[in-house]
Amino acid sequence: MMNSDNQIKAANKPFPVFAIVVGEHSGDTLGAGLMTSLLQRYPKAKFVGIGGPKMLALGFDSLFDMEELSVMGILEVLGRLKRLFFVKDTLVKYFTDNRPDVFIGIDAPDFNLRLELQFKEQGIKTVHYVSPSVWAWRHKRIFKIEKATHMVLSLLPFEKAFYDKHHIPCSFVGHPLADDIPLESDKASARVKLSLPENSKVLALMPGSRGGELSRLVEPFLATAQKLFAEDKSLIFVAPMISEKRAAQFNQLKLEYAPDLPVHVIINKTQQVMAASDCLLTASGTVTLEAALIKRPMIICYKFNFITYIIAKLMVKLKWFSLPNLLADKELVPELLQDDVCVEKILPLVKERLYGDQSELNQAFLHIHQSLKKNASEKAADAVKTLIDINR
Repeated sequence: MMNSDNQIKAANKPFPVFAIVVGEHSGDTLGAGLMTSLLQRYPKAKFVGIGGPKMLALGFDSLFDMEELSVMGILEVLGRLKRLFFVKDTLVKYFTDNRPDVFIGIDAPDFNLRLELQFKEQGIKTVHYVSPSVWAWRHKRIFKIEKATHMVLSLLPFEKAFYDKHHIPCSFVGHPLADDIPLESDKASARVKLSLPENSKVLALMPGSRGGELSRLVEPFLATAQKLFAEDKSLIFVAPMISEKRAAQFNQLKLEYAPDLPVHVIINKTQQVMAASDCLLTASGTVTLEAALIKRPMIICYKFNFITYIIAKLMVKLKWFSLPNLLADKELVPELLQDDVCVEKILPLVKERLYGDQSELNQAFLHIHQSLKKNASEKAADAVKTLIDINR
């Protein structure tokens, strides 16, 4: 625990110091929103840890590149275990020597909860922003979360109910994406901004923001696009990429699998591309919630390496794996997993949604949007402020 000298030192700091660690682009977006709201309350606050480009643009001091933690799948993590331990140990030493007012782990639970446990034992206040999927698998992690955190900030309403059942402090703050994305997305305006034709059908190919998932999904996505293009030469394909690095990876794979297929690769404008599209062929993840909020039909695909898939199949017991379906508690959008991620399964689903009526689906998406629109970054900042102001 913090000794009396450290308590006095922390209390007398002229400004609060927030330690934040994020592991992927969705966490960077959450971190940037939280930083903006915290800066309104503490204009001289300092932020340090691991952040992404949006956080860096706000003055965040990142000790490591965020890509260090962007690892998905059991075998992939094992391959980088030594480096991950080095990053963790470095962060522990840094924040032990330079105590923050609060440590906020944003998502990346397998990494952040370990940090939070050590910091909480040292008397540092800890927050975990974005609940791990304890309601889906590894339920006993909830006891580890209780030991590691002073508070969980949840984005989804059913998560709050789960924590309340176990008497663990949790605040449902809503989802920042629901605040940032308008209730109605203007397709025509988005197309003008991206120089896309007004009247053609547009299909977005979105194989993921991580290198591993992109490499597994590009081939079936491009093969599907080739079949569609053979039937409809007016069809437009767009591929939003999160960074130059992912765009280069996509273009290299496209040269291998579909060199003659016309695809507009657009960097760092994912939401705009989704708004301009008629249908999305996408990897699983937070992007599927963005798509639901933008109110575009989608086909969601998820493909692990084989060993990770077998382990996950044994451990996860859910009807659905995508956020739109979990939030609706019914199948709003089709999900394809592992061997079902193939042209034969994808093609009819895309056709139905690309050319069919989606008005009923849009109403379901609107209901989700309204349930999550809670001014999340402000509520999260208020919860953090209440925590750090106690005995400060």
